[in-house]
Parts: sequence; structure tokens; C-alpha cells
Amino acid sequence: MIYHDLIAIKEKELAARKKIVLRCCMAAGCMSSDAKGVKEQLVKAVAEAGLQDQVEVRGVGCMKLCCEGPLVQADPQNSLYIKVTAGNAPSIVAALKGGKANAAQTDPDAAFFKQQFSIVLANSGVVDPERIESYITADGYQALHEVLHEMTPKDVVEAMVKSGLRGRGGAGFPTGLKWGTVAKSPGARKYVICNADEGDPGAFMDRSVLESDPHSVLEGMAIAAYAVGADQGFIYVRAEYPLAISHLQIAIKQAKQHGLLGAGIFESPFNFNIDIRIGAGAFVCGEETALMASVEGKRGTPRPRPPFPAESGLFGCPTLLNNVETFANVPAIYRKGAEWFAGIGTEKSKGTKVFALAGKIKNTGLIEVPMGTPLRVIVEEMGGGAPDGGTIKAVQTGGPSGGCIPSQHLDTPVDYESLGKLGSIMGSGGMIVMDDSTNMVEIARFFMEFCMDESCGKCIPCRAGTVQMHNLLDKIANRQATARDLAKLEELCDMVKNTSLCGLGQTAPNPTLSTLRFFRNEYEALLQPDPFGPRGSGAANQPELATK
Repeated sequence: MIYHDLIAIKEKELAARKKIVLRCCMAAGCMSSDAKGVKEQLVKAVAEAGLQDQVEVRGVGCMKLCCEGPLVQADPQNSLYIKVTAGNAPSIVAALKGGKANAAQTDPDAAFFKQQFSIVLANSGVVDPERIESYITADGYQALHEVLHEMTPKDVVEAMVKSGLRGRGGAGFPTGLKWGTVAKSPGARKYVICNADEGDPGAFMDRSVLESDPHSVLEGMAIAAYAVGADQGFIYVRAEYPLAISHLQIAIKQAKQHGLLGAGIFESPFNFNIDIRIGAGAFVCGEETALMASVEGKRGTPRPRPPFPAESGLFGCPTLLNNVETFANVPAIYRKGAEWFAGIGTEKSKGTKVFALAGKIKNTGLIEVPMGTPLRVIVEEMGGGAPDGGTIKAVQTGGPSGGCIPSQHLDTPVDYESLGKLGSIMGSGGMIVMDDSTNMVEIARFFMEFCMDESCGKCIPCRAGTVQMHNLLDKIANRQATARDLAKLEELCDMVKNTSLCGLGQTAPNPTLSTLRFFRNEYEALLQPDPFGPRGSGAANQPELATK
């Protein structure tokens, strides 16, 4: 493809655009509530009303307010319909001509939407993820063209460093530094991998991006590949995401057909291909070395580092590995400028972060906010607070690797450093809200059970430690434990955290440690008296020894 072809596609698409667009959410959440039937009936109703020349029914990705799906928005009327059924379709179309829809509506300017700042989700719910023309109309692939024709690979890396983007997979490692390391590493071949193995309970950010805007990830990977000198990319996505996989397959095929993947992209010497690798759902394969082993066809278990993947990764070659959200940020950074991106967020945490808001909260769904946004704004203003008159007790961030932040710390800004001080992490973006009915010991036990089940078993601290910690949490929850068991639990948490091979074991104790830090009284309320006394001397059961 040449640049003029890109412009021609955009102009043709804009010229064919109709006066009114009915955007129907076709993401996985809404599809589970018959969004397909809703779209079909909307198309039928438009035809029956004779409005085919004026109205476009467009299937789009996630429209963010997942708890109210299926969602349909009419533009330019700015009418957002919620919990839409196929039977509502005729009245929604009639409302375009002055009638009244029999579907419930919500305010598209409510706090949930108004306080979002969309970069990663800018096209989500707007473009048709199955049509590359829709993405191109939203300035898609312009950044790739500019990078290939106006910047050297070194310039691209320097711009990424300047942007301040940190990896959105959880660790928050500076993206530019990682790109620069791979670029400098010697090797006849290099690889780029997108980690789409999203496994945190309650997290669905990466899945939604792939379902809603797959081309942004492909474009981001291509720019990264040019920067580091790679010609082959892989997207590692879990098999539980069939819609995301389908949209990726369509997007890759379309990009190849238009010359945006393959050889001589935009008439440059740059060649780049992307293949999909489907994971079997092992949580540990979210860890980069385990993921690469799985891509190679081996058992997905981590290996010690160094060497780091940037020096010796996939098939022993230098490998750049970032997650879905990181790559989805890339096109906007090069289209709008590194300084623009660096001006968003905080001093050390630049840009925005996407969260999957779930749990005991009124508005569940996807949100994207600038780094540094207080937790209170997210859960009380955007999320609407706890349902049924309850009060928020805690917010869990970072999934099984994160921690529980109590309500007294809701004014904490959401950035890497602030969350770390409270014993939690940003993680990939799961955010689970708990109300005053939540048992924090049960929460710790749930996440420990998850980590225990998902441990690959390679290292003893994680394999055996998570089992023992779960047994102790189970004992406490069943009112069978003593203060000695609680002390043993804390010792085990420290041991597993500091001796496990990979991030799964190293962070598995976090939910337990954070709940012990802020909700210790709930643990102590379940403890039984120690029959052997505080030091285990047995004196409490031997009066003759106790009196001597």
C-alpha cells in the first residue's frame, strides 16, 4: 500500500457515511444478551421504515457500560439505549423520525462517561472491528506511515522513552527502555510478542480491546518491530477469548490484503508478519518466560532470569514482549507526539490506564482514566458507589497479585508508586470493589486458592507454599485456627514472596498480606485460644508445671 491508497480509503468511507448511525455493541458481554438479535432487528426495522439511505446500523465493540448491555447509541441524536432487546428495535428506529422508543435510556454525559479520558479505548464502541476501512477512517495506520518514512528506528525508541509509557501488563517497566534494550541486542533475528493471556479474575480489558479495536494492536506491534529490528510477531491469546481471536484473524487478513503487514510495508524496506498463538488458559503463561516456552511448543513454565527476554527470548533470540494495552497506546503516541502523552498523568506514571470495574458497585464495565485519578473518583463518582445502600469497604487492584485497599485510603491516586505503598499493584487493570458485607478472610482465601491451582509447580516455594497458606486460611475461616497459625501464615507469606521463581509465587501472598495489614481484626475474631499457651510449652494443660 502507498499513502495515497490510505487517504483514498478514508475519503471514500467518509463520503459514504450516512446521516444517522445506530451503533450496536457486539462485544462478548452484550453478545451474551442477544446483541446479535438486536442488530438484526435494527437492520430489519431500518429497511421496513425505508431509511436505508439515511441510517447505518453499525456493529461496534465495547461501549464500556457493560452492566447495562446490550447497548445501542444513536448519533448525532446522542441517545444511549440500555438493556435493549430485539423487540425494542422498531421503536428505536421510529424515534429517529420523532417517535418514542420503548427502550430505557441513560445519560451519555453521566460521570461514568464524562470522566473518562480515552486513548486506548478511543475507537472502542465507535469503529467496526471487522472492517479495516473503519479503522483507517479513524486515522488508523497513519502513525505507521509517518514512522517508516520520517523516523529512524533510533528516533522511534527515543520518542517512546520521551513519552514515559510504562508497560501496562502489571510490572510497569519503562517501555522505551525495554525497546532500546532489544534494539541494541545483537541477533540475526528478533521477535515481537503481544501478551494477550489475560487471566486475572474479573479482568477483561485486553479482551475488550482485541474485540473492539484489533488494528490498533497490530499497528502498535508493527511500529515496535520497526524500532527494534524484528520481522516476525506473535499474539499469544487465551482460547477462552473466541470473539477476540476471530476479530484478530480478520484484522490480520485485512492488513495483509492492504499491504499493511507483510513485505515492503508502505513501499519501505520494512517487512513484518504477525501470527496468532492460542494458549490453553494457564495463568502462569502470563509470565513472559512461561509464555515464550508455550509459543515454542513447550510446557508453559518460567525460567530463571537473567538472561532476560530482551537479550535471549523466543528461540534464544532477542524478544520484545508487551501486553495488549501497551501496544494499543503506541499509534496515538506517534500520531499526536510523545510530549502530548507525557503531559497526561503524573510525574512517574504517564498516560492513562484502562480498568475493568467489577464487584459490589452500581456501574460495572470498562473505564479509562488519567494516571493519578483518585480511587474515590473511580468507585464513587464513575462507579456510582455500592449498590442497595451499602458502603464501600475496600477496592482490590492487581488481581491475584494485588492487594485490598480499605475505604480510608480511597483518596489514593491510582499510579504505580501510590498503590505500591499500600501493598497493592496496578496489575493489568482488574479492579474489584467490595462492600461492607464482604468477608476479607474469604477474599484472601479465594485468591490464594486461585494461585494454588494455577501454580505450575516448578519451584517448591510456590508449589508447596501456596497449598500451606491456603490450608491455614481455610483453617482460620472455619474458626479452627489459633494465633500461632496466624503467625505461621505471615511467615509463609514472607518466605513464598521472597523465594519463588516467578511473579506468580512472588505476588501470591499480596492479597493475604494486604488484608492482614488493614483488616487484621477480621482474622483475629475467628481465632481460637491456643491450648498450649503462647509459647507452645504445654503449661496451660499441665497445672503442676504451671505452678512450679
